[in-house]
Amino acid sequence: MTHSLQDLQQPAVSSKVFIQRDYSSGTICKFHTKFPSELESRLDKQLFEETIQTLNNLYAEAEKLGGKSYLEGCLACLTAYTIFLCMETHYEKVLKKIARYIKDQNEKTYAPRGLLLTDPIERGLRVVEITIFEDRSIGSGR
Repeated sequence: MTHSLQDLQQPAVSSKVFIQRDYSSGTICKFHTKFPSELESRLDKQLFEETIQTLNNLYAEAEKLGGKSYLEGCLACLTAYTIFLCMETHYEKVLKKIARYIKDQNEKTYAPRGLLLTDPIERGLRVVEITIFEDRSIGSGR
């Protein structure tokens, strides 16, 4: 049975899986790529690893310091931070890119399998949460 994002708004939650932050490289925002056994029957290991690796790469891009970041900092100081009322920072732009990626992954990969990937920013960048919904096609005798 395939699901869509609209189908996942109301069904019963079976369980949740939390992918923890990986602090082995310091405090950079990076998540473990170890495949959780709870997802074995619903998701291919390679798809999961690609999703987490892409998220890790996007967060690395967001935290990357470069000339643009320094320029943003200098402009912020010169304008008493009022520049951010009319301009998005590089970090904010990448966070929006991550939100779009997660929405796309949910629509194309996760929702059809009865799963929902939650944006880590909603969990304080501590975990990637994957909600597993009850598969109602496997008998609904509850």
